[in-house]
Amino acid sequence: MNTIQEIIDAARKAGRKRVAVAAAQEESALEAVFDAARHGLVEPILIGDVAEIKRLAAAMGADVSAFRMIEAKDYAGAAAQAVALVRAGEADMLMKGILDTSILLKAALNKENGLNAGRLTSHVVVMEVPTYHKLLIVTDAAINIAPDVLVKIDIIANAVQVARAIGVEIPKVALLAAVEKVNWEKMPCTADAAIITQMNRRGQIKGCVIDGPLALDNAISAESAKIKKIVSDVAGDADVLVAPNIEAGNILYKCLLDLGKAKGASIVVGASKPIVLTSRADSAETKLASIALAALVS
Repeated sequence: MNTIQEIIDAARKAGRKRVAVAAAQEESALEAVFDAARHGLVEPILIGDVAEIKRLAAAMGADVSAFRMIEAKDYAGAAAQAVALVRAGEADMLMKGILDTSILLKAALNKENGLNAGRLTSHVVVMEVPTYHKLLIVTDAAINIAPDVLVKIDIIANAVQVARAIGVEIPKVALLAAVEKVNWEKMPCTADAAIITQMNRRGQIKGCVIDGPLALDNAISAESAKIKKIVSDVAGDADVLVAPNIEAGNILYKCLLDLGKAKGASIVVGASKPIVLTSRADSAETKLASIALAALVS
């Protein structure tokens, strides 16, 4: 796949998935799932204040009579019920409504009743950037603040899962830093990158090709890598960009989206089923693409 539209088209061909929306009484979330339903992507299950959901739907001119709705006026209760539906196999993915992300993730990551899959969760964004020759995955821009080596290995595993869902069997993973040389004392992330790269080369991390540390220009520009005499299968052709920390990831993601005019689809991966965390600030296209990506990953 080379475009966000191809992700949406592939999700439509794969058939409708059931999405459990926690605290669905929020206009932005309802618009997103109604749009996804119209495109043949999902069958919404709306959990929350049913009277308010119906009122908002009526104001939007949407017919919800065919949708399953479950009463839950408490946000924590709505999150718990939505997670329970996914856990029981009655829904294929989880989506955030009006409640805080922390409430949803607390329920989703509960060790006893959540969607634990045995590894860390992370935020994964697939981006269609006008100046890049293929889809680009950026991670982690929203969940893991200062990941160490072990956390980064899980972040990579989650990104690889998403890459395969969009048709990239052996993704090329670039571990980003400000420089290409290891500087343990002043830039610990460069040492993390070197360790993870070596683990990949020795077969301890499979299913992808990893290189780092790489500065952003070398990861995405073959010309830059050539000028700096970097010999790498990843440099200039990365499928996945792994940020050293949440600040770098968040800035890169928003810079590409808002200044680089990129299109994006973002989900949380690492639980047993994907989680859609749309924002009111997201465009309608981003919301639809995020639901489509979750549908493919599920």
